Amino acid sequence: MPPAAVYSTPMTTRFRGITTRDGALLRGDAGWGEFSPFWDYDDAESAPWLAAAREAADVGWPAPLRDRVPVNVTVPAVGPEQAAAIVAASGGCRTAKVKVAEPGQSLAQEQARLEAVRDALGPEGHIRIDANAAWDLDTALVRLAVLDRAAGGLEYAEQPCPDVADLAALRRRTDVPIAADESIRRAADPLAVRRAEAADVVVLKVQPLGGVRACLRLAEEVGLPVVVSSALESSVGIAAGVALAAALPELHHACGLGTVRLLERDTVPDPLVPREGHLPVRAAVPTPESLGAAAAPPEVHERWARRLRDVAAVAR
Repeated sequence: MPPAAVYSTPMTTRFRGITTRDGALLRGDAGWGEFSPFWDYDDAESAPWLAAAREAADVGWPAPLRDRVPVNVTVPAVGPEQAAAIVAASGGCRTAKVKVAEPGQSLAQEQARLEAVRDALGPEGHIRIDANAAWDLDTALVRLAVLDRAAGGLEYAEQPCPDVADLAALRRRTDVPIAADESIRRAADPLAVRRAEAADVVVLKVQPLGGVRACLRLAEEVGLPVVVSSALESSVGIAAGVALAAALPELHHACGLGTVRLLERDTVPDPLVPREGHLPVRAAVPTPESLGAAAAPPEVHERWARRLRDVAAVAR
């Protein structure tokens, strides 16, 4: 299946080490799907991303149990003034996910960011942090204590350590709840987190885990509260995350799906951005005009066409 379109857009803020986001869109009988694995993923690791795109395009998603889902605002590793401004412009989000453990930044800078987010949210808002597996156990113990105070109480810390055993040890030694992301998303055995009692929450992302139905099965097997999060997709990919959140039997936490504002351009005319802290449960349908505005240069289009062919060959 060749891509129906390939998009490329600058990021509004450097995030996950990237300043440009790109990906391929597929179109099938059920609608549109997004295939946008990051470029550090090889063909085998990108195969679930293709399965998710094909599910969206060819099969569609399970019936929703709710018509909208709560989302958090994502605050990159920016200064305190910009962090507060991002929260204020979030579309009413009452939960903020704040990036920490940015290379080259100090603990004092992280404290200032969290304090600014707390001031912008007010005392009733929720703050979670994401360290992207950057800390060892000892560092996590020290930093969580400081950042929990700076935030006025953390909802949870997402993937503070890379190793499941360290997550389990950290969870026993801190009052801050622990969420597992990479230990689910990039693990050969995602159920190891449950067996080790290493997390209070699991973060599920539709593309890396092979689609909405695959995530629903995994959520049932893990048996822990789920936070549905994005992989920095355009609205076409975000719609799949919303479909998963809408189909979960229970949804205890705001989802990490409010990330379209991190892209300067989107693939649809009506982007999935938060209003009153929620995203609607609906399809994201590109138009020729919206695809043209976000179209990748010819060389990027060809690069994605080759990647799609290579990953499809592995996935057979």
